[in-house]
Amino acid sequence: MSSLTTGSGNSGSSKKTLLKGLSGFGKLLLFVYAVVTLYPLYWLFSSAFKTNQDFFSNPYGLPTEWMTDNIFRAWELGNMGRAMLNSTIVTLAAMVLTIIFSLLAAYALSRFQFRLKKVIVMLFTVGLLIPIHSTLVPLFIMMNKIGLLDTYGALILPYTAIELPIAIFLGMAYMSSIPREIEEAAMIDGSGWWGIFGRMILPLCLPIVATVSILAFLRFWNDFSFALVFINTQSLKTLPLSLSLFSDGFGTDYSLTMSAMAIAVIPTIVAYLILQEQIMKGMVAGSIKG
Repeated sequence: MSSLTTGSGNSGSSKKTLLKGLSGFGKLLLFVYAVVTLYPLYWLFSSAFKTNQDFFSNPYGLPTEWMTDNIFRAWELGNMGRAMLNSTIVTLAAMVLTIIFSLLAAYALSRFQFRLKKVIVMLFTVGLLIPIHSTLVPLFIMMNKIGLLDTYGALILPYTAIELPIAIFLGMAYMSSIPREIEEAAMIDGSGWWGIFGRMILPLCLPIVATVSILAFLRFWNDFSFALVFINTQSLKTLPLSLSLFSDGFGTDYSLTMSAMAIAVIPTIVAYLILQEQIMKGMVAGSIKG
């Protein structure tokens, strides 16, 4: 009897040891992944303060001499203040439109049954499959005919249309997790559909709003091809276009390019740090119910 007890005790301790080992190995993998993920940021910000000679002779180490003037020179030469303002206007406007239209469409598609619902969902699915850059030429012709070229609208409207399909599917998946009893109770209290959506559903959708916002922000803020094709006026150029000014057909000023890229990436990092908790909630809920 005592031997059985001893055997079961040894088995239990070996399982605990195995679980601890697996937990430690998992933490090690996460640490390695974090280092691999963060290293490009370290390389970018360290390179921003190097001279061109130091950039090539010491590509992976810290600067031998910290050139803080690189940041100010990149800001002035690239006219990055105006470019950042343009990117902010275009990105925020497209984000707001994407969130409004996607949440309204997701609410209707996830809560109501009506004719052509499956057709509409299928059309949004097709929107996910269309290569984005294949629309450049048709959009250019359309924008030229309606007089939208070289305006903020030439970027805001295509950005919104491109982001809507994924935003709608994320919204549908998340709203499916919200109990319908909330709407029934609100209707008993006399609320209409708009009141239910505005006062009940919308506050509960903050996680998915954060998720859609950061995905849209990354796409809009970093876009180069649409801005290059649709914007020609210098005063309307966005940040990605201003980064191209540091490179020409004969060479690239890497110290200024890295400094400009470091400036451009800071808003993205700040936005993600602010919204990271809500983003995780929205992703988890969407994946469970989707």
